[in-house]
Amino acid sequence: MKEKEECTFEEALKRLEQIVERMEQGDLPLDESLALFQEGIELSRICTRQLNTADEYVQKLVRVENGRVVVEPFETEKPAD
Repeated sequence: MKEKEECTFEEALKRLEQIVERMEQGDLPLDESLALFQEGIELSRICTRQLNTADEYVQKLVRVENGRVVVEPFETEKPAD
């Protein structure tokens, strides 16, 4: 898998699901459980950051003004001064 910070939301979620399935089996040694738990927390944070970014994007694109939906372009980069 790519470095965690470079992975897509889908890749992080898939790996997180694998970790949950493995841990739910209940037969892991403590050190392996802790390592998987730590990886899961990191992946969860990546997913949360990416979801928050997507939410901000949607909120920027669609807003309601006087009962009407207003769609605005979303700028990902700040304009140069």
